[in-house]
Amino acid sequence: MGTDLTRIGEKARKEPGLVFTSLYHHITDIDNLRASYDKLLGNKASGIDGVTKAEYGKQLEENLRDLSARLKRMGYRPSPKRRTYVPKAGSEKGRPLGISNFEDKIVEEATKRTLEPIYEAVFEDSSYGYRPGRSPHQCLDDLGRALQQKRVAHVVEADIRSFFDTVNHAWMIKFLRHRIGDERVIRLIIRMLKSGILEDGLVHATEQGTPQGSILSPLLSNIYLHYVLDLWFSYRVRKACRGEAHYFRYADDFLACFQYKGEAESFRQQLEDRLEGFGLKLAAEKTQCIEFGRFARENAYKRGEKPKDFTFLGFTHYCGKTREGYFKVKRRTSHKKLGQSLRRFSEWARKARSVLRKGEMLRLARSRVVGHMSYYAITDNTERCRFFLHRTERILFKWLNRKSQRPAYTWPTFVQARDLVGWPTSRIRIDLNPCRRAEAR
Repeated sequence: MGTDLTRIGEKARKEPGLVFTSLYHHITDIDNLRASYDKLLGNKASGIDGVTKAEYGKQLEENLRDLSARLKRMGYRPSPKRRTYVPKAGSEKGRPLGISNFEDKIVEEATKRTLEPIYEAVFEDSSYGYRPGRSPHQCLDDLGRALQQKRVAHVVEADIRSFFDTVNHAWMIKFLRHRIGDERVIRLIIRMLKSGILEDGLVHATEQGTPQGSILSPLLSNIYLHYVLDLWFSYRVRKACRGEAHYFRYADDFLACFQYKGEAESFRQQLEDRLEGFGLKLAAEKTQCIEFGRFARENAYKRGEKPKDFTFLGFTHYCGKTREGYFKVKRRTSHKKLGQSLRRFSEWARKARSVLRKGEMLRLARSRVVGHMSYYAITDNTERCRFFLHRTERILFKWLNRKSQRPAYTWPTFVQARDLVGWPTSRIRIDLNPCRRAEAR
């Protein structure tokens, strides 16, 4: 099966305009379904039927044969997704997620494995989110070097309002038909999109949107924005510009960089109409066109203003200087993300102190801090990382000493225990120095 999917990707690269008319048998193939089962994690939340990976795997081959047979005769229908919410800053209810049944996850993964090679061959280099071999750090690196080394003087920061909840199904199917000519695949995806959401004991129809939490949702969102934004910028916006124009997108977060102010403002004005034409809305309060580049700081000071910054992928980008006084793009953890991380850590420590032993709590706290540092410990962000480490140490010390009426640690003994579990330091883990040349990477 792996070889067949590789051939699909090779064919898609060699023939960018090819429409694939025979794909469904790859999805129904038992080997593909088995590989999808193996890839799924067993500790994820279950859907409305409550079946876990371990329970489904007790009669794996029998279940897979039955699933394959239902798929082949088009008798498979995905169940409604279970609605749940995760904390989100600025929202009382939280970010909505749709949790599929485990069997539905297998079909979603098998469909993704079949379609992904086709679209990976045609996706633009400006797209980074949820793609194999690509990461947010790679996006940040390329963005930083564009701001540092290209003729960029203005940045348009934009935000799509509730993107995953407002994806237009009709447009999605039209986009899929550009490459997918197998109607059975189209029918299967339509059933997934319209499977419904179970919330408060009631099943609600889904007439638009692709729920976050679905395995197939990231690929579908990339396909949608590939046609709505990526190709539009590459073949319309960039070609109409006299100066340089650069564009970066990670999932539904994107921004554009321009040499001239007029072209940046023109893009900002066209963007709203472009999105509305495909059923999307621009969040005007989160969209701005700012001056940013090697002359932005001096120009702002001449006007008696502070140089503006922008936030992208959890980092605030601002105009800084090297030790020699030259312009340099710098980044620091955004206030919003730093506050969220500290609040989550404090809430976890408060709950963990009553159920975990001291040693286990220290080790798990270390894992959480390492996870934060693995993403945020980049070039020029040492100060914010050091502050995060300082605050998490104080939070952990506080709640460890509240496990009982008698304090567990003095500060010197806490430092000793902290060092025994290998508490991380604020060293840079990822080099994103925008001053280095591309060939030096």
